[in-house]
Amino acid sequence: MTEFGPVLAAAFATGLLGSTHCLGMCAGLSGLFAAGATVASIKTQFPLAVAYNVGRVLSYAFLGGVVALFGSTAIAAVPDLAAPVRIASGALIIVIGLQVAFGWRLLSSVEKIGAAIWNRLAPHARGLIPANSMPKALGLGLLWGWLPCGLVYSALLLAATTADAFGGGLVMIAFGLGTMPAMIVSGLSASKLSAFMSRNRLGAGILIVVLGIATLAMPLIKMSGGAQTNGHGQHSAAL
Repeated sequence: MTEFGPVLAAAFATGLLGSTHCLGMCAGLSGLFAAGATVASIKTQFPLAVAYNVGRVLSYAFLGGVVALFGSTAIAAVPDLAAPVRIASGALIIVIGLQVAFGWRLLSSVEKIGAAIWNRLAPHARGLIPANSMPKALGLGLLWGWLPCGLVYSALLLAATTADAFGGGLVMIAFGLGTMPAMIVSGLSASKLSAFMSRNRLGAGILIVVLGIATLAMPLIKMSGGAQTNGHGQHSAAL
């Protein structure tokens, strides 16, 4: 599928504006890189935090490509699914926006899907703590990207609607980049950042809803235009 710019924007905004949820899930781990950090030691801790988050985003990208590949296979088998899938993409963005705006757990049941996989990976993740080297920090991030999380899975569902493995990976990279600012600074000022995001939850959610409406509108406009063209063509043929 093409023209998924609004989907990328929505994925980034979801990660950036939905970071309050990420702070609850992962901030404790990110804080390991900055716990007790002094001004002098931040030079050492900051690269480790970045490496951890890069690993996390790489895992998101891999998962996005996989789920989008399934979407691509479905559309290849049934081409008429392309427009409905794009409409579903817009509807999903709106649901994510409502979830961020009002704190509703509309997609919490999705978290159960990855629980079995995470239970197998968790022992390996614990073996990388403390992440006091670049390889260990990167490895921890790669594993932590599989943590069952409703917000991440919401973004994965969005990535699946692109029906393109490369596009799905890009969607998850955009989402991951959106979460990185909050995750990197969480160890230094998690409480202040969480309070700020909570105060602005409604506005953030509304912005995501607007992006969803824009995504939803494009295929509907194309479908409407196609229907009008067919109508004119049939009318001309009748004449």
